[in-house]
Amino acid sequence: MALEMLWRGFRGMDAADVTGPRAGAVILFARNLDPDPVAGPARCHRLIRDLQRQWGNEAPLAVAVDQEGGAVSRLKTWVGPTPTFRRIWEEGGAEACMAWGQRWGRGLRLLGFNVDFAPVADLWDGHEGTGLGDRCASDDPAQVARAVGAFLRGLESTGVRGCLKHFPGLGGTLVDSHQALPELHEPQRLQRNLQSFLALAHPDRLVMVAHLKTPVTEGLPASLHRGSVAENPWNVQGRWIPDDLEMGGCAPWTWEERVRRCLEAGHQALLVCQTEEGIAACAEALQAQSEALWRPAREAFLALRHNLWPDDARPFDAEAWQRWVAEVQAASR
Repeated sequence: MALEMLWRGFRGMDAADVTGPRAGAVILFARNLDPDPVAGPARCHRLIRDLQRQWGNEAPLAVAVDQEGGAVSRLKTWVGPTPTFRRIWEEGGAEACMAWGQRWGRGLRLLGFNVDFAPVADLWDGHEGTGLGDRCASDDPAQVARAVGAFLRGLESTGVRGCLKHFPGLGGTLVDSHQALPELHEPQRLQRNLQSFLALAHPDRLVMVAHLKTPVTEGLPASLHRGSVAENPWNVQGRWIPDDLEMGGCAPWTWEERVRRCLEAGHQALLVCQTEEGIAACAEALQAQSEALWRPAREAFLALRHNLWPDDARPFDAEAWQRWVAEVQAASR
């Protein structure tokens, strides 16, 4: 039962390729998508349908993807280049952000996804090498809140849940948390980064917590620090999940420490994206925790899954997909 709060990646393009621990949620990457623009989307739809049948019995399986557009576009092999979030905001404002959120949501629903780990609510800072760049709409917190809020309204109108990331905000950092642990020392910068999350987070919204060291995290990444998650001093509320627990920003901590601290911090699911070894290590550490520690998280995550868009029994709609691809390509010019 504890493993139902595992949100895992895998290798392969078919359900038969998924080995190792059963989970309550999965995330797909480009590696899971057949690049063939005709066969690939139908194969993805079949993969998600098969996983829902295998693991979505008690509640719909949460099936996520990182589909922001621009550099982070898992569907790029099928739809081609698409505008960054920053370009969408600068050229079209909130109306364009909402239109793109809805556009991505409609395409993801055709494939069977019910969660999109988007949009980025961090502030643009112009720093290179941090993995953020034009994924961020603006350096102005009020503008970011408008852009992100509009994108979420469009996306979630289609039945696909969005996710605010990366709380409490990576703007102003100098290293990529995929590789190492970024730090912020200035309280004023931290407070500025928080503004979009303060405006948009609520108890039923997915909020992804960054591997980020700040003056209040007591040497830990924010993702592993209860005082930066469920007991954060800003009263930001959400359905908390950590960024990928295989990232370099939390690598110095053992799997037992990562899992235990995530549960103590108030996360509702544990995101492990990349390797079979990492998934197995996380699952082993999770099963070793006391039921009193993991059960509240498991129950909260199960409640979220019950409210996800249910599995659609209809076959893949190839004609609707081709119309949608044509729309995305036209809007990207």
